[in-house]
Amino acid sequence: MNDLTGKTVIITGGARGLGAETARQAIGAGAKVVITDVLSDEGEATAAELGANARFVRHDVTSEDDWRQVADVARAEFGGVHGLVNNAGVSTGQYLEAESVAYFRKVLDINLTGVFIGMKTVIPAMRENGGGSIVNVSSAAGLMGLALTAGYGASKWGVRGLTKIGAVELGTAGIRVNSVHPGMTYTPMTASVGIERGEGNYPNTPMGRVGEPHEIASAVVYLLSDAASYVTGAELAVDGGWTTGPTVRYVMGQ
Repeated sequence: MNDLTGKTVIITGGARGLGAETARQAIGAGAKVVITDVLSDEGEATAAELGANARFVRHDVTSEDDWRQVADVARAEFGGVHGLVNNAGVSTGQYLEAESVAYFRKVLDINLTGVFIGMKTVIPAMRENGGGSIVNVSSAAGLMGLALTAGYGASKWGVRGLTKIGAVELGTAGIRVNSVHPGMTYTPMTASVGIERGEGNYPNTPMGRVGEPHEIASAVVYLLSDAASYVTGAELAVDGGWTTGPTVRYVMGQ
């Protein structure tokens, strides 16, 4: 049902993890994909693995010039821009009072301003095509107050709000804008800080485990596709129920 035949999708942070899996699923659904990242070697390798329907562009999401280059590559190589996945981002892991102002600004510049520039860049191309779909990857940290996230959490709340603004401004142009809010997900980045797969390794979620990249990517591809043609301004939590409420361990008969 999530058919992307004939569509070209830009995916930032696409060299590995969630971005690479989203690119893989998008191509499997029929799309042509431009993946971007600052990790050039990994990005080139991922594009080569994905085959003829993928291109890689080294891309700093805070640079307007880089964004214009990415859009130009998508048009030149594949004929247009029909979808955008704003996935690139950096995280934080310290208390608010310990985070420097410089790093707070850096995180907002990458995670929020980068999303803004991306949306601003692709809107004209999507208008030319008669519409399109923008999926902004926020976070469970954009749905609740989460300790140790300072700049990250603030930026992801900002992405959530920017998504709503885009949805109401662009709906009549046929451009849908939605946000996806992953919970803790097993990727190369999270594995490096000790996140583990398996049942029982994440008891804070009702499902008792972390997510897998393919589970998040499937939600993104759905929102890119015409199967979600009447969905805009939505915030889709893919978090194992983490943001729903406190976990209760139910035992039959007790």
